[in-house]
Amino acid sequence: MKPIRIWMYIALLAPAAAAAQLRQSIPLDGDWAFHRPGIRGWQATALPHSLQGYRGPAWYGRTLDMPPSQAGRRHYLEFDGAMLVTEAWVNGRSAGSHSGGFARFRFDVTHLLQEGRNEIVVKVDNSSGLDVAPLGGDYTMSGGLYRPVRVVSTSDLHFDMLDYGGPGVYFRASAVSRERAALAWMARLRNERGRSVRAVVTVRLRDAERRVVAMARKAVTLAPRSTSAAKLEAALTAPRLWHGVQDPYLYTSEAELAVDGNAQPLDRLVFRTGIRDIRLDAGRGLQLNGASYRVHGVNVHQTSLPGKDIAVSDADIDADYRILEDLGVTGLRYAHYQHPQRSYELADRLGWLVWTELPLTAAVSGSEAFLANSVQQLRELVRQNSNHPSVAVWGLGNEIYRSDAASAKVLAALQQEAHAEDPDRPTAYANCCSPIDGPQASHTDSVGSNVYYGWYDGEFADLGPFLDGNHTRRPATPLAVSEYGAGGSARQQEDPPHRPLPGGRWHPEQYQALYHEAAWPQLAARPWLWASFIWVGFDFPSAGRNEGDTPGFNDKGLVSFDRSAKKDAYFWYQANWASRPMVHIASSRHVLREAADVVVKVYSNQASCRLRLNGIDLGEKPVLGRIATWELRLAEGANKLEVSAGAASDTAEWQYRRPQ
Repeated sequence: MKPIRIWMYIALLAPAAAAAQLRQSIPLDGDWAFHRPGIRGWQATALPHSLQGYRGPAWYGRTLDMPPSQAGRRHYLEFDGAMLVTEAWVNGRSAGSHSGGFARFRFDVTHLLQEGRNEIVVKVDNSSGLDVAPLGGDYTMSGGLYRPVRVVSTSDLHFDMLDYGGPGVYFRASAVSRERAALAWMARLRNERGRSVRAVVTVRLRDAERRVVAMARKAVTLAPRSTSAAKLEAALTAPRLWHGVQDPYLYTSEAELAVDGNAQPLDRLVFRTGIRDIRLDAGRGLQLNGASYRVHGVNVHQTSLPGKDIAVSDADIDADYRILEDLGVTGLRYAHYQHPQRSYELADRLGWLVWTELPLTAAVSGSEAFLANSVQQLRELVRQNSNHPSVAVWGLGNEIYRSDAASAKVLAALQQEAHAEDPDRPTAYANCCSPIDGPQASHTDSVGSNVYYGWYDGEFADLGPFLDGNHTRRPATPLAVSEYGAGGSARQQEDPPHRPLPGGRWHPEQYQALYHEAAWPQLAARPWLWASFIWVGFDFPSAGRNEGDTPGFNDKGLVSFDRSAKKDAYFWYQANWASRPMVHIASSRHVLREAADVVVKVYSNQASCRLRLNGIDLGEKPVLGRIATWELRLAEGANKLEVSAGAASDTAEWQYRRPQ
């Protein structure tokens, strides 16, 4: 069945001849038709588009009008991400295929496009298989063309467009200090012409005021129809270092490619980057620019919202990151796959250190095809994100449940490949359910623990001794806590709470808060941990779960799936992490009270808090360990609580009815 023909004219010709030589990016977000088994005919749609939990093949189609071709132009169909295996056709001829659901990829469609009308058909298939990661995991595998698609037009002399979805120009700063930094750019140059070309590559580094602070130029001879690499070097004195949330200073890197003797560039790339030195120390934790730096934050899946699933806009991602900024995070772990570029860009700007990882979750296949695909996805992850100063480590896997020869082979190969791709950044593995000194956790430079004492097993107080035991068994290995957390529903209230069943339908908000009140002091007391990440920032769909207030969701988020509720645990961490004055009345959603005698618990980052009940001043209390408490008796009917702490305030209203 062929898609509905939808006409759209895209003006590839620029108004000026000079501008026409540079690359152009034309979005293809509108005017698609969509079809999958189970629906009748083709439906009009726009991108991004999600399959909303459906697993299987689906098709997208549209028409595209092309003006008369320009000599020497190349055209690429660029996908920011499509789930999970993608095939594309232009005018009935194959444009290519790609396996992997989270990375950018491109198809060269130069010889497939024609003047006038063109028909583009894309098949996506997120069926489970044995050769493409992930094979499992605690999250719903969505599908579709859920990230933007575009046509990119370049000169026939350009920075490589087919380098695993990467930009083709890669920046590195080494020997970094506040006095000097050595700079290097590796540029991959593509010559599509039928003859050799003498070309010139020019790179510049600009500061935030747009001043050129470093520059290099190199002439290279490019063989016909081939790709070459050119390394350019420079030095920067007195660099302003990217220093996390304290000073996330960004430079702008520019790269231009021209024919020797012609000042007009044929291709140009611009991206923002930072200069910093990151090291993991087994005894002192993460060292940023020579100083100890505490990384605390949350795990996040890519933004997913009601009605949209993962087909979200940049504005949606921005809104999530504002919530995390208010929380006071200094780092994020991107679970469990490559996130959209917007996420990395925001982390760069906000100064957050990122653990980003491969979708190697739960299971590994022993096939050579699976190994090859895992290596491919690693190369995509590294090349597309190595220019981001926020990226601190490459995560190679998460909770692979079988410790066997197949998983060892894959992890060992990925460790070798990661260091070949990027010798500067360490690797990490998120370990669960196997010994910290066992074979599964032996491949990477750093190991994180996914640990849930007081939720799935054990008691709150078991966390610290467990971590100390790991440190004793792996004294030379930098260690982190990659996951910890407990379920909690803003709609389920019990104060004081009983310990819930993890797989049960009752997950009171108060128990989640108690869990985190116990966990954070144990983590903060161990500065040798280089990072700790809560599981998880936001509730998210997980099709295999049937627990909490809504089946099909993991409710360990500090914020509800619809973003309407910041749970008490969110404010506990805000009291510990944020610098802006804050105060929060815990259990404020527990409106209907069955007992007159209550304990009011308040979180704050101020030295003291003052409480009023129904307008009566109950006095000021010191904040000890970020908590202040009052014991009081409620009056029958409505009771208004007002708390103030410096410039911050909060209110709640509880209703008490005397038992009959």
